Amino acid sequence: MPRRSTREVQGHSPFPRLEPVWASYLPELSRPVDLRRAPRPRLLALNDSLARELAIDARTLSSDEGVSVLTGAALAPGSSPVAQVYAGHQWGVFRPILGDGRAALLGEWRDASGTFLDIHAKGIGPTSMSRVDGFATVGPMLREFLLSEAMHALGLPTTRALAVIATGAPRSLDGVTLPGAVLVRTARSHIRYGSFEYAATLDDRTVLERLARFVVERHYPDAAEDSHPTRRALARIVETVAAQTAGWMGVGLVHGVLSTDNVLVSGETIDYGPCAFLDAYDPEAVFSSIDRHGRYAFGRQPSIMRWNLERLGEAFAPLLAEHVSEGRAVAAEIVARFDTSFREQWVDVFRAKLGLAPTVPAATVEQTANMALALLAKHRTDFPRFWRALTPAARGDRSGVLHLFSPPVRPLVEDWMEGWTALGPDPTLLDAANPAIVPRNHVVEEVLGAAVEGDLKPFHELVELVRNPFDARDTPLARKLAAIPPDTAAPFVTYCGT
Repeated sequence: MPRRSTREVQGHSPFPRLEPVWASYLPELSRPVDLRRAPRPRLLALNDSLARELAIDARTLSSDEGVSVLTGAALAPGSSPVAQVYAGHQWGVFRPILGDGRAALLGEWRDASGTFLDIHAKGIGPTSMSRVDGFATVGPMLREFLLSEAMHALGLPTTRALAVIATGAPRSLDGVTLPGAVLVRTARSHIRYGSFEYAATLDDRTVLERLARFVVERHYPDAAEDSHPTRRALARIVETVAAQTAGWMGVGLVHGVLSTDNVLVSGETIDYGPCAFLDAYDPEAVFSSIDRHGRYAFGRQPSIMRWNLERLGEAFAPLLAEHVSEGRAVAAEIVARFDTSFREQWVDVFRAKLGLAPTVPAATVEQTANMALALLAKHRTDFPRFWRALTPAARGDRSGVLHLFSPPVRPLVEDWMEGWTALGPDPTLLDAANPAIVPRNHVVEEVLGAAVEGDLKPFHELVELVRNPFDARDTPLARKLAAIPPDTAAPFVTYCGT
């Protein structure tokens, strides 16, 4: 890909004016990026609804000028692209510098209320922190677009894709050549736990202090009124992450690579390469090709997120007390609240999935949910189908639930349903909590394979379906998503860094 000569769009721009807030406030955590010009850019997917939220005209954004801005061939007004610098614990091992190796923060967009949103491009070519070549390909970028939209529709905080653009330049990696692509995504910020870990290693403590102030102002402004804003900010992060993790457990998401450089202090889910959704319920489920020991298995996500928060707390420690040792003790006390907060959030999630009223005691909800999950785990029952089948069961038709289990097991399932129905589940609550449309892994791979070959119609159809997950539809693709996946000899596998 040829280098471009940096130019700002003149006159009317398809993008609103961006502000280099991060780059200006934290230059120590920023490195300028020389974006590459895509030789033959072509828009593959545009998030019209997100564009409307950003007050960006989708038609103009789809123009040649708009695509130039999205791929970095031209800069939006005010844009000053930088790669963000961070460290991180990967697979439990500290890496003192990681950073954006193929991404750039183009700038921040400010809405009418003054709230900032990052505009971020991924797959734009090498930066000073690249581990490989800095480019990305069509399949994984469309995958992030699709799955982040699914998560957003399920009500879970997430980064969101604005667009995917084919670059017209092939990418060769490990002997395989695939079409190149750029993803443009948004987030409340891209501040990772690893951002704090990197700042804590610097000789200049003011960087860590400024980073903490940035997080308070951007994400937890209520902490500014506290007698100790930094302690309050860490406590708010713990609460937010507890809710985030409980949400993953409720929808059956296996994130796949919960290193501290892949989790955000905002509680938004990021990095969808190695993630997948459960079909058969299995707490030990792992899909990532490199997670050979199950460190990031589905059932271990709460404990690994607590571990990650402990690392974040250690980075916060110099800001929490006069002496670092005392700060570490304060951080440990704050992070320990995750256990109670996660349990409360988990109960709330499964109260909704069970359709139970707030008057049902939390202990009863927890026991009822855990009994159901134990049955699902023992018999490898389809996770999304079970929860969706509870709606007719609450109305008296238990056949959908019973057919998910073999005949010898059905008396145990009947016993569970007797206890559950005695609690008065509400079918309306059930339908609002348990999606009819889930991004089944084998269907996602099918439509992405077609998209890479040039057929985008199934991809766009799937995007529209996952954007309305609680509405049952009767189309061939919707029926395929609702059905239990076919048995295959090969397990489903996802990949990092694609």
